[in-house]
Amino acid sequence: MNTRLNHIQSWPELALETNWSAAILAKKCGVSVRTLHRHFLKLLGQNTKAWLAEQRQRPAHELLCDGSSIKETASCMGYKQPTNFTRKYKNHWGICPSLQPPTTNPDKTANVRK
Repeated sequence: MNTRLNHIQSWPELALETNWSAAILAKKCGVSVRTLHRHFLKLLGQNTKAWLAEQRQRPAHELLCDGSSIKETASCMGYKQPTNFTRKYKNHWGICPSLQPPTTNPDKTANVRK
């Protein structure tokens, strides 16, 4: 295991800084994408791409629940097109963002998978 990666504690902040890109995250950490992938599998039991998607979708969900529009949320989360955001959101949560009711806790929503 790469000791350089073991000392990083601010993974969510790094994900945001690197715009949720595994390649940029690996470069910033000074390792290969494959080494980063192995680290995430061992540390979290999921691959880098899945973890980064989760890190990007949680705040997006919160923004929608707080009443932000799809366009605003997509822009805040770094998507160039709202349609790309809509597709990724639906793939992750199992519901279109336009159907997401405001002020819903993701842990208590029956229609949304964790």
